Amino acid sequence: MIFKTDNCSSEIFDSALNHIRKAYKYVDIDDDLQKILEHPKEVFLANLAVQMDNEHIEIFPAIRVHYNDILGPCKGGIRFHPNVSEDEVNALALWMTFKCAVADIPFGGAKGGVAVDVKRLSARELEHVSRAYVSAMADFIGPDKDIPAPDVYTNATIMGWMMDEYNHITRKQNPGVITGKPIHLGGSLGRETATANGGFSVFIEAMKKYGIKKEVSIAIQGFGNVGKYMAKYLFDNGFKVVAVSDSKGAAYDKNGLDIDKMIKYKMPKTEGVPTKKSVCELSGSKVCVTNEQLLQFDVDVLIPAALENVITRQNADKIKAKMIVELANGPVSSEAADILTKRGVKIIPDILANSGGVIVSYFEWVQNKSGMYWSEEEVNSRLSQKIVRAFEKIYDTSTKHGIDLRTAAYVVGLERLKAAIESRSSDKHKK
Repeated sequence: MIFKTDNCSSEIFDSALNHIRKAYKYVDIDDDLQKILEHPKEVFLANLAVQMDNEHIEIFPAIRVHYNDILGPCKGGIRFHPNVSEDEVNALALWMTFKCAVADIPFGGAKGGVAVDVKRLSARELEHVSRAYVSAMADFIGPDKDIPAPDVYTNATIMGWMMDEYNHITRKQNPGVITGKPIHLGGSLGRETATANGGFSVFIEAMKKYGIKKEVSIAIQGFGNVGKYMAKYLFDNGFKVVAVSDSKGAAYDKNGLDIDKMIKYKMPKTEGVPTKKSVCELSGSKVCVTNEQLLQFDVDVLIPAALENVITRQNADKIKAKMIVELANGPVSSEAADILTKRGVKIIPDILANSGGVIVSYFEWVQNKSGMYWSEEEVNSRLSQKIVRAFEKIYDTSTKHGIDLRTAAYVVGLERLKAAIESRSSDKHKK
């Protein structure tokens, strides 16, 4: 093993599998097909040797997982985080498999990562890590094989470096190998805000279905790309965001925070390089607390938009929110979800709520393939239509079986994966 594994990370994949297993009894899935869906197809590990600014070499463990490609080329982000582990990336790739199935787009599931703390890197070192990752994984990615995208602590600038490295290796232009790229390198308008935009659309639809009024209080854990833009959409549409957080802590004001002011304060000095500023340092927030305390605030809506497994059996009974919108991947463990659902908490599952990113990544890939590019208005319109259609399908499945939205989402995903597997060959279990 090249990755350090702690108890928390080792539980993530098991939790992801538990979500799928709850849905089995609502779909005719035999044991052999279950085995296929519960194991990644292939895992690639590497150690990236990167020369630092001090001219010494540092080694960074790296991974890429192809979970399942039955629906099409693999698709999934690349995260840079010191706690990246093999179990975590397996879980993320599994979730991506079902996310693509739920969104009804022709991609399979993948994920990748590098165990690195980007806040300790210079811009030059960050670029070298990014290029080293693509160099190590070049044989396993490609516009018709596996299309990476941004994830935690990666962004459009990093995707641009990665695409450029892949082009150098293959000696030709391959805009479709990476999504979430800068616009001038073939990126799609609307991609940067897509995850939050899609999550906002789903939230609005859920409000209609469950009769939730606009006068709600909202807390958002995470102020990266997703959390920041979700806060912006809510703020611009008159919602009261009372708390937001980043890796250093959370800012709270019961009367609502000035989100525009916070976004401006957090703007990085160097494009593509994360800022070290914290929302806690900005004057105007009445209280600064920990991320853990934010999760337990007495608010109507809680939006985890950072990392996985932040709500577990240890703190589930302290959650006071009546609705949770999962913009992070796997922020609520399977055990915590059971506890919260029994209390009547509505959970909008990650494989639906944050699927806007992969939907618009698919749009970007289509535009790269065709050479025809869409306006931001067209991208946003197509995104809204597709994600609302997915929500309606999941909501109807939930009502039909009398099950929670997460289980319903996995039922929808299982039905589509099963149909694709059985349509491929008379040997229905052929990978």
